[in-house]
Amino acid sequence: MDNLNQAQRERLAYIEFRLYFLGDVRRADLMTRFGIAAAAATRDFALYKSLFPANIEFDNVSKTYVIGSGFEPAFEHVQERVLMALSQGFGDGVNPVAGPMISCEVPMALNRPLIHVLAPVTRAIYSGKAVRMQYASHTSGASKREVVPFAIATDGLRWHIRAFDRKNQDFRDFVFSRMSKTEVMSDGPIARHETAASDIQWNRIVELTLVPHPDRKSSITEMDYGMQDSVLRLNLRAAMAGYVLRQWHVDCSPDHSLSDEAFRLWLSDPLALYGVGSAAFAPGYRKPS
Repeated sequence: MDNLNQAQRERLAYIEFRLYFLGDVRRADLMTRFGIAAAAATRDFALYKSLFPANIEFDNVSKTYVIGSGFEPAFEHVQERVLMALSQGFGDGVNPVAGPMISCEVPMALNRPLIHVLAPVTRAIYSGKAVRMQYASHTSGASKREVVPFAIATDGLRWHIRAFDRKNQDFRDFVFSRMSKTEVMSDGPIARHETAASDIQWNRIVELTLVPHPDRKSSITEMDYGMQDSVLRLNLRAAMAGYVLRQWHVDCSPDHSLSDEAFRLWLSDPLALYGVGSAAFAPGYRKPS
């Protein structure tokens, strides 16, 4: 496949995606997705079959290409992208495949960045510039802020940026849904103390050891989380650890005292969160006295 250009690779990968996860693919699928003519689609199928003959067969009854009996994937299919494509559609741009590809129910995201708010922020991150915006917080209400963003992040429920806050002179998380009137600041340089290299909480990696909750059935929990020897080890940024533990419903109390059945995991060494700024969001966490 080394001689193929990027466009050919994408079309062949799409053929394989449909074979692998849906079981069949038609010329019309390729034509709709990539906006190509029937002759070009035919050539792509012929090329895929010549490269991976065991992966694809032609069903003369349905006039459809179907998965071969000796199928072995030739492309890497990342789990998150596969699930996203199956549940929400494949691709973007001029010819997206919109909507779920199979019957699928996904809860609506309640916290979604507005595109016109998001775009200036991502441009600033990419170009290494500051952002001026209106921001609403629980403590100070709505106010004008100048921040230097360097990453976007999500805890599974909400999207935010990690940025240096010029008002408070420290690194903080800013939730997209609380932003308005974002604009890239073209004037003024970014100081070194405002960059990601100076964010201690972002650069600190904490190793967390999760085990099945001692007060719950452990065998199913081990299967659900793919545990090895009843242990799941996570390496997380200190700035994100508390959010992840909250999203995963991990009991972080020292005596595994959270009684809610939703907490099926326990942080076996709560001291691992000592000095972690986001630990305040970890369920049941108590600072050591």
